[in-house]
Amino acid sequence: LEFSLPTRIGLVEGKTSPEELLAAAHGGCITMSLAGELTQAGTPPGRLDVDVKIVMDEVDGEGHQIVASYVDATVAVESLDDEALQEAVEKADKGCPFSQLLKRGGAEVHVSARLA
Repeated sequence: LEFSLPTRIGLVEGKTSPEELLAAAHGGCITMSLAGELTQAGTPPGRLDVDVKIVMDEVDGEGHQIVASYVDATVAVESLDDEALQEAVEKADKGCPFSQLLKRGGAEVHVSARLA
C-alpha cells in the first residue's frame, strides 16, 4: 500500500498512512480476540463491527507520538447481556497483542463495546 506524509494530514488521495495501518491492525486484533472470547463463552457473535481511531500528538521533547487508540465495537450476538459483553471486551483487550504493545509504549487504549 502506498503512503506518504500528506496522507497523515488529510490529503488521502487514495493512499493510506502508517497510523491508518496501525488502526487496521489494532481493529483486526481486537475483533479476533473478542470473537474468540464470545465463542469460548458459548455466545458466538453473529456480527462484529469495529471502528478504531489512532491519535497522534506532539509530545514535549519527543516530537509526534501515537498517544491513544480508541476502539469502538458494535456486537450482534444472541443471549448476551451488557455485563457479559463488557467482561468479554476486557478479556479481549488483555489478550490483544496490539493493545498490549500500545500500552507498553505509553499510549492510552480505550476499548468500548455495545450490543447491536
